Amino acid sequence: MIPSSKGRFEVLRDGVPVFEKSRLDRHAKPGEVLALLKRQA
Repeated sequence: MIPSSKGRFEVLRDGVPVFEKSRLDRHAKPGEVLALLKRQA
């Protein structure tokens, strides 16, 4: 995890974006990030 400021929330896997709040203009839904990570496994 890398702390940031200004409400950024990004999840990367091996340097590849999995979820980017700034791009989607919304917060992740419950379970959404986990589902995205599992899909990439």
